[in-house]
Amino acid sequence: MEAAAGKRKFKFNPKLGIDNPVLSLAEDQDHSDPWNLQRPRFCLLSKEEGKSFGFHLQQQLGKADHVVCRVEPGTSAQHQGLREGDRILAVNLNVVEREDHAVVVRHIRASGSRVLLTVLAQHVYDVARAQQGNDAPLCPTLGLGVRPRLCHIMKDEGGFGFSVTYGAQGSFWLMLSAGGAAERAGVPPGARLLEVNGVSVEKFTSNQLSRKLWQSGDQVTLLVAGPEVEEQCHQLGMPLAAPLAEGWTLPAKPRCLHIEKGPKGFGFLLREEKGPDGHLGQFLSEVDPGLPADKAGMQAGDRLLAVAGESVEGLGHEETVSRIRAQGSCVSLVVIDPEADSFFSMVRLSPLLFLENSEIAAMSLESLAETQDLLVEDTAEPSGPVGSRQCFLYPGPGGGYGFRLCCVASGPCLFVSQVTPGGSAARAGLKIGDEVLEVNGCSVGGHNDLDRLQQLAEAEPPLCLKLAPARNLQDLEAWISLESREDWALPSELL
Repeated sequence: MEAAAGKRKFKFNPKLGIDNPVLSLAEDQDHSDPWNLQRPRFCLLSKEEGKSFGFHLQQQLGKADHVVCRVEPGTSAQHQGLREGDRILAVNLNVVEREDHAVVVRHIRASGSRVLLTVLAQHVYDVARAQQGNDAPLCPTLGLGVRPRLCHIMKDEGGFGFSVTYGAQGSFWLMLSAGGAAERAGVPPGARLLEVNGVSVEKFTSNQLSRKLWQSGDQVTLLVAGPEVEEQCHQLGMPLAAPLAEGWTLPAKPRCLHIEKGPKGFGFLLREEKGPDGHLGQFLSEVDPGLPADKAGMQAGDRLLAVAGESVEGLGHEETVSRIRAQGSCVSLVVIDPEADSFFSMVRLSPLLFLENSEIAAMSLESLAETQDLLVEDTAEPSGPVGSRQCFLYPGPGGGYGFRLCCVASGPCLFVSQVTPGGSAARAGLKIGDEVLEVNGCSVGGHNDLDRLQQLAEAEPPLCLKLAPARNLQDLEAWISLESREDWALPSELL
C-alpha cells in the first residue's frame, strides 16, 4: 500500500483545485511514530526575536557529522521532533553532509527566524553509512528549480490578476488571468496559496482570506507552490516551507559591498541602535562622500546583515566590529536599506536567503585570501618569546569563546586542546597545541593558576591571550582535560 500511495499523481481541476487531501502544510508530523525515525525527517523550526531555535549543534572530532547534542525543552526544536543525536543532512535547500561545521552554522543563522532542517536519527544514520558507505547520498532533495515561489504582485487595471478556488479550510488555489499581474510576477498556473504577506493561510476561512487580500492594498506578496513542487514535497514528506522559496519580482533585495580601505580609512561608522521595528541591530552611518564605502554603494541607515558571508544576527557591537577588523584592508559586507528591511520583516524571511550562493561563496573566499596571514601579523607580540603572539577574543552568541584548555600533569604547561570551527577563537587564529603564556596580562601555567583562570574567564571581554607557537600534542606528557572550565569552551553552539 505504501508503494502504491507513493505513485499517486495529482489531478488538477479548475474548480476543485488539486486532488491531494492528505497533504499537510503544517508541522504536524506524529513525532511519536517510530517509522518517522527510520527515514530522513523534516523539522521546520521558528524562533522569536532574540531567542533561539532551541538546539545545540556539535561536530564530532575528525568527522563531518553535524550532531544535535541537546534540545531545549519547550522550544520549537522540541515541538517539531528534533532529537538528541540527530544528524543534520540539509539546511533548507543546502545539503551539508560534507560541509565544515562553520558552514552549517552559517546556513542556519542566515535563515533568520525560520529554518527547515533535514535530519536522520543517530542509529539509522550509523546503519545507513555501514550498509551504503560514506559516499552514498542520504539526503532527499527537490529537483533542480522545483521550489516554492515568493511573488510580489503590483495591482494594475485588471487587479491582481488571479481568482481563488477553495477546497477544505486552508486549501486555496489560484486561477490566473492571462497576461495579468500575478502571471507577470511569476505565479505558476494552478499554484497552491501558502502565505499572504508572511501570514500562513493554512487555518484561514475563505472570508478571512478575502479580508487579508483586501487589506493588502495595491500590492501583495504571496508564497505559492506550483503542482510539481507540491507533488515532489508530498512524495518526500517535505513541508512546503517558506525558507525553501525563491524570490520572483521582489521589490528589494540585500546588497553585497566590497570595500577596500583607502588612505582615510573605509569612510563609515557602525552603530548599534534600534531599527524601525524596535529591535537592536548594527547600522551604518556617517558615510563620507567620495570615500571607499560611499563609492561601493553604502548608504547611511543601511543595516549590516553579514561580514564575509557570515550572518551577524544576534552578535553584539564589539563582536561585529571585531569581525570587520579581522578582514583587514578589504571587507565584504551584506547590507540592506530600511525599506527592503521592512519588506523582509513583513514576510518573516531573512534577506540572506535571497542572496545567490555564488555571491556568499565569493565573499567567503575573498575574506580567506585577505586574512589568512593577517591575523598572525596583526597580533604579533614583539616583546614576548620568539614566535609568541597576542589574540583578542569576544564571546560568541552561545556565551563561550570557542576553545578548550588542558594542562600537562607533570609540569606548568597550559595549552589549547580544542578549537570550535567558526568560533571566536578560530577566527582569532588559535590552533590546537598553542601554549597559553598570559591571559589578560597575567602569566599562567603554574600549578596554582586554575583558580585565577576561572576568575579571568568571567572577566569583561575582550579576552586577551598571549600564545606560544603550537606544539605537537604527542610531544606533551600525560595531560589533564579541564572539563569543568566550561567558561573557556564552546563545545557546541546554541542555535
